[in-house]
Amino acid sequence: MNNSNKNKTVVVAMSGGVDSSVAAALLLEQGYNVIGVTMKMYNFDEVGGNVNRESSCCGLDAFNDARMVAVKLGIPHYILDLSEQFGKYVIDNFVDEYMHGRTPNPCVICNTKIKWGELLNKADALGADYIATGHYARVGFDEKSKRYVITRGKDIDKDQTYALWGLKQDALRRTIFPLGDLTKPEVRQIAAKYELKTATKPESFEICFVADDDYRRFMRERFAKMNVTIPSGDIMFDGKVTGKHDGIPFYTIGQRSGIGAHGQRVYITEIDVKNNIVKIGREAELHNKGLIAGNVNFIGVESLDGNMRMQAMVRYKDTPAAATASAEADGKIRVDFDEPKRAITPGQSLVMYDGEKLLGGGIIEKIVD
Repeated sequence: MNNSNKNKTVVVAMSGGVDSSVAAALLLEQGYNVIGVTMKMYNFDEVGGNVNRESSCCGLDAFNDARMVAVKLGIPHYILDLSEQFGKYVIDNFVDEYMHGRTPNPCVICNTKIKWGELLNKADALGADYIATGHYARVGFDEKSKRYVITRGKDIDKDQTYALWGLKQDALRRTIFPLGDLTKPEVRQIAAKYELKTATKPESFEICFVADDDYRRFMRERFAKMNVTIPSGDIMFDGKVTGKHDGIPFYTIGQRSGIGAHGQRVYITEIDVKNNIVKIGREAELHNKGLIAGNVNFIGVESLDGNMRMQAMVRYKDTPAAATASAEADGKIRVDFDEPKRAITPGQSLVMYDGEKLLGGGIIEKIVD
């Protein structure tokens, strides 16, 4: 036990999975006063899909697993209903982005607005000093820049820094990532040592509020509730109409399905919302020089100083690629890749690194040829 942590209280976001369970156990071992909080993000009957699948995120099984871990560890546990806020900030944004021909990453907004924004509010109400999550990432204070910085976790295969670029300095100052120096197998070993119920629990990879992993079904049901009719339109290939699409929200850059057979491998290369056209093309047409990003947040640096060399990702699990970032008007940035980048998609996150250090990120707004 670390006696320096004895009077420090930390609120742990406990999802009912093995990662957050071990995060709580490790913090308790380190001497912190630990409080577990499970966030209820949505109601199954509102998001549709397999409403009986209560074992996924925000299901009854998840709540029960989190509570059983808390009981095992001897820590208090609360369930925090954030369904209203989650619906407003995450689900509504998800639907709106697809309606405008963009492909959102809801985890980024959830982290920024919910897991840190709302959880910090709860921490304040409980008189806690810190919040903690089971993310595979590291946070520390850089004396040179006088900034809190995020670096990749030890387990590169599980690294989750891509979804953390929206966090602010005030939030990072109060954040602990107990799993940053661990691999997933090590985490499961620790869970087994503590005899936690979640030790062998499988991981969930789908969008949490789309339990059946069918976002098109989710969107259709959502549009029906909104009394919104989504018009079909033309699919164009080499400047010619080759078919009809089912509606702009059901397509994304790089997609191959639902665009007809063309005697060769083709992909969606552009979504023209103004003219209600889905354009398709060959592999070469998926590669572009760069992008413009907005809603930019810097972590590892305070701001752009001229042209900045870095490595950039344009989607989760992307391979970081060498690029140059430069400032644009209205706080936006332009990123030019050394080699053309495949399937740059508006709505997804641009995330910038300097080696292991997370520099910051933004939302991709425009592709640059």
